Amino acid sequence: MHVPDGFINAPTSAVAGVVAAGAVAVSLRGARRELDERTAPLAGLVAAFIFAVQMLNFPVAAGTSGHLLGGALAAILVGPYTGVLCVSVVLLMQGILFADGGLTALGVNITDMAIVTTVVAYAVFRGLVKVLPRRRSSVTAASFTAALVSVPAAAVAFTLIYAVGGTTDVAIGKVATAMIGVHVLIGIGEAAITALTVGAVIAVRPDLVYGARGLEQRLKLRVNGELVDAPAAEPEPVPAPARSHRKVWITGLVTSLVLAGFVSFYASADPDGLEKIAHDQGIDKKEEAHASAGSPLADYGVKDIADARLSGGLAGVIGVGATVVAGSTVFWVVRRRRTAAEPSAPSSQAA
Repeated sequence: MHVPDGFINAPTSAVAGVVAAGAVAVSLRGARRELDERTAPLAGLVAAFIFAVQMLNFPVAAGTSGHLLGGALAAILVGPYTGVLCVSVVLLMQGILFADGGLTALGVNITDMAIVTTVVAYAVFRGLVKVLPRRRSSVTAASFTAALVSVPAAAVAFTLIYAVGGTTDVAIGKVATAMIGVHVLIGIGEAAITALTVGAVIAVRPDLVYGARGLEQRLKLRVNGELVDAPAAEPEPVPAPARSHRKVWITGLVTSLVLAGFVSFYASADPDGLEKIAHDQGIDKKEEAHASAGSPLADYGVKDIADARLSGGLAGVIGVGATVVAGSTVFWVVRRRRTAAEPSAPSSQAA
């Protein structure tokens, strides 16, 4: 669903850019509360994983493919504010390095793929976990549904943006029907990837899943014939090695590198949902050449390397590396700002 330059006119793109900038600013402030000792080390990795999985287009209909958007996955793993930042970092890397998604359309893409998917997915997710049984399987089920809903929601958002600022005269009803129809199918793939990933992390380290916090069921005691909550037990101290994120981080990074560097070669070569619909409906008549079309990594290949497998794999590895570095730097700075803003110790306050 990466919108190229030329699909949306300049005034609408500018307004979307302001909306995106405002949302990113709010997310930077909100992420300070989310980026604690558990989420901060993993946020950059989540961005890199989303980048890698977005390279894995899967077929959804005749001649059409789809790929992960990632808003639901990021929001559930590291929090909604941090999730917006994760997907925004991915979109920035893709636009600058790989000529994927227009630079003048960056605000549109962040609004559509980062903000809408994350907000919708997390709202659905939180609503479901409140009514489902308080156990890990409920988190996985809620993740599936939230991701499924988030993709057609993004398709609706694009349709509304196009209705306001589209550069070609295409009936909005046709655009809406085509966009929502194909993106419901893509949403199924998004939901499966999100649920599998969240389920895998929650199986080994449930404490690292932001959306699973506070779901522990209190022990019940029968007192005078009535069931009441047992007193909360004091948490046992956990040895530092057992709480280390190193194994999870290394496993996630290696997985991302393998997906982007090797598995991506076998991804579907069919155009994605927006690209196919844009061609069929004539939305792409005024598409503009990408400002980074001459980039050495444009179109997810390394310039001057003739072997397609090696070129694409190396580009994927570079992309994962650049994204994890950029994302980790952003989240490290946000985390430092949170630490600096925390109140001083009581003893220093008394002084």
